[in-house]
Order: sequence, then C-alpha cells, then structure tokens
Amino acid sequence: MSTDLEIKPSLSGLRPECLSFPEVIAQSIANIAPTVTPTVNAALVFATAGVGTWLTFVFATIGLTFVGININQFARRSASPGSLYAYITRGLGPIAGVLTGWALILAYLLTAMAVTCGFANYSQVLLSMVGISPSIGLTIFLIAICVGSAWYVGYKDIELSTVVMLAVEAASVGLIIILALIVIAKKGTIIDPAQLSLQGASSGGIVTGLVLAVFSYVGFESATTLGDEAKNPLRSIPRAVIISTVISGLFFIVLSYIEVLGFQGAPVAFNKSEAPLNDLAKFAGVTFFGALISLGAMVSLFACALASLNAGARIFFSMGRHGIFHNLVGQAHGRNETPHIAITITAVLTFLAPVLAISSGVKVLEGYGYFGTIATYGFLVAYILISIAAPVYLYREHQLRWSDVLFAVLGVGFMVIPVLGSIGLPGSDLFPTPAAPFNAFPYWFFLYMAIGAGWFLFLRFRSPEIIQEMENDIEATHTRFSDMKKV
Repeated sequence: MSTDLEIKPSLSGLRPECLSFPEVIAQSIANIAPTVTPTVNAALVFATAGVGTWLTFVFATIGLTFVGININQFARRSASPGSLYAYITRGLGPIAGVLTGWALILAYLLTAMAVTCGFANYSQVLLSMVGISPSIGLTIFLIAICVGSAWYVGYKDIELSTVVMLAVEAASVGLIIILALIVIAKKGTIIDPAQLSLQGASSGGIVTGLVLAVFSYVGFESATTLGDEAKNPLRSIPRAVIISTVISGLFFIVLSYIEVLGFQGAPVAFNKSEAPLNDLAKFAGVTFFGALISLGAMVSLFACALASLNAGARIFFSMGRHGIFHNLVGQAHGRNETPHIAITITAVLTFLAPVLAISSGVKVLEGYGYFGTIATYGFLVAYILISIAAPVYLYREHQLRWSDVLFAVLGVGFMVIPVLGSIGLPGSDLFPTPAAPFNAFPYWFFLYMAIGAGWFLFLRFRSPEIIQEMENDIEATHTRFSDMKKV
C-alpha cells in the first residue's frame, strides 16, 4: 500500500496538488527570508544584545522549533489555506481562531510592509553606487515596483511564485556564505573570546533583542497556508515547517557571530551600518562583493514580500469563505486559481502604509523596524495560541502524551519571553521598558485585537449561523483528511 495519500481537491477554488515539497518549503524559507537577517535584522538585534546576539538567535531557534512541533500536531492531521487560523479554531474554538486569523493578517501585512521598506533601502544603496541620490520620491517609486511585482506574481500563479522565491534565496544565501568565509580568513581566526564569554552582554539586552530575533523567523509556518495546493500536504507541510526553522536558525546563529567578529575594530559600529554586509566586504578588501550582496538582499526582500502577500491573502481568503469578511474576499480566480481579490487588497494596503509613513518623515529603515516590531506581536499571539491549542486538541482526540504537554509548555514559555520584552516591566533589569515609540506599539496592537474581538462578537450576535458554518467547514476538512488516512 502506498504511503502517499490521494487528496481530492477541496472546494476552495485554489489549484489543487500543484506544489512539490521543494516548492512548499520555498514558501516558508522565502517568508523567513534568511538573507534579510544578516543584512538588516542582526544589526538591530546587536543594538540591544551586543556580543550576545548569537545567543539571542539560539534561544529564538529553540523556542520556534517547539512552536513548530505544536503546529505539526495539526499539520500532520489536516490541511487548508486557513493555516493556524483553522488549526486554532479546531483546538480552542471559533473566537480564538478568528482572533488568530485577525492577528496573522496584520502580521503578514506588516511583514510585507517592513521588507518592502528594506527593498527600497537596498535598492537605493545600489543606485547610489551609480550616482543616484536617495529621495522620498525615489523611495515611493521603489516601493511601488516591489509591491506591484509581488502582486502580479501572486495574482498570476502560485507555482511561479514559489519557484522564483526558492531560486532567489539559494543564490543570496550562497553569496553571504562566501563573504562570511572571506571575513574569517581575513580575521585569521573564528574564535572570539568576547562573544563566547558574553563579555559586556546583559540578560535584559538579550531578552529585548529576542523581539526582533523572533521577527527573523516569522512566517516559517506559512507553508501551512498551502494546504489545498501542496502535493501530499500531511507530509510535506510538517517537514517544511521544522526544516525551514532549524536550517534558518543555524544560518542566523553562525552569520550573526561572524558579523560581530568582522565589525570588531571597524571604523563604524555594527548597529550603525546601513548596509552591514557591504561594509564587511569593504573591510575584507572585496568591495565588489558588496554590490552583489546588496542585489541579493534586494531580491530576497522582494521574495519575502511576495511570500507574505501569498500567506496573508490565503488567510484573508479563508476567512472570507467563512463569512468573517465579505464573500468577495473568498473568491478564487477562475483561470489562475489564486485568491486574486484577497491578494489585491493586501497589496494595496502594503503599498499605502509605508508610503504614508515615509511621506510623514519616517526614514526607510525606521519603517522597517516599526512595521517589523508590530508584525511580531501578531505572530507571537498565533504561536502562543497554537501551543495551547495543540494539547487541548490532542486530549479531545484521546491522543495526548506527556511529551506533547512538555512541548506545549516550552513553546508558550519561549514565546512569553519576547512578549514581556516588548512590553517591559517597571523596575525590571530583565524586562526593561522599550524606548519610544516602541513602548506604544503593544497598545496599538491591543487596540487592533480589541476591534477584531468586537467584530467577531457582532457577527456572532447578528448571524450566529456564520460561526456554525465556519466550524462545520473546518471540521469537514479535518474529517476529509482523517478518512483518507484510514484508506
């Protein structure tokens, strides 16, 4: 008997069984965008964690691996475009599920906005090499190119999307690894006593750095949004979730360590550099490599924007199909078999917010940090809820083991640390209050979630049948896969 499951097409209208495992994992890897961390995020983490940057990424990798294990309790049993929204609805009920979907839509949208700002930054770094000076008008034009191109590819063909993303990340990561080896050769050693002994690092700085470190991985679960489009989804999606997290985590740990090593004794501080890998290439005497790295970073940031639009639109699409949003959002394109209306709406929002921010005086890399920080809150909500939902669901299915409870506790525990780090506790050295405007972001996010909860309660009061239909649809998807596993 074959171990492959013959999965029948769903009724969602998306193209069924069109994505192989490499294409599925490409979605998660492109959403993580490994190139972005050494080119942007690592410097932001270093600003608070210092020589403990590599350890911050160790903690983030371990914590998100536990979260991935909890996600896979559901991903091994059912699949749909609804991702964690559908899983948490099944484990904790409709209100937790809708709030998760609400949080993830914001998270993917703001991730797309953040990396679009990063795309504009690195595009301007390249253009400055040929004498073109940065300006607000140029920044807006570059944002339009990034979002417009991502919208077209996502609107047109999911297979084209994943192939583009996989090729882009492979090339970019390869260039960065070569540069890292050159930096080590230039230094003459890979041993850095200051980093290995955490000289001068503080526990509070490492905890604060965890917020942006977690942002480096967010979207690792986005392969779960391809439930209707993946071949053999109950096997390929769980593998993609864990493999993408572990491989990317190892890459972040090693590269952040080498970057801190490379900037020691440099005329510019790591966290003050607008293009860290370009500066490292200059310090190592291979300046031409900087242009190649900038090009790779620019294209990788585009791939992340595309992956974020794909993932966010599919959750938006699923919630539209369930009546949480207008039913037009839940329609698939008749020929392309993509969630074209959901992708279009998310693309428009992704363009408008950065443009408004930059037009009001926000610098492009500040926009990256602002959007990325708030996006992380949405993912943290989803990661905590999925870790709680997993043992609850397994208990109801009479499949709960003590190890499942342990993984759930560890998943929640690791994610609570960056939550406390983002809010801060008065008088605490471990959880210091973030500086403005970051100290206000958690309250903005709370207001957004309160609006989502209010919308859900209004829907349940006005049309209780919508909530029942949503639960029935999610249950039907689970039953469909359960029956196939028995065949």
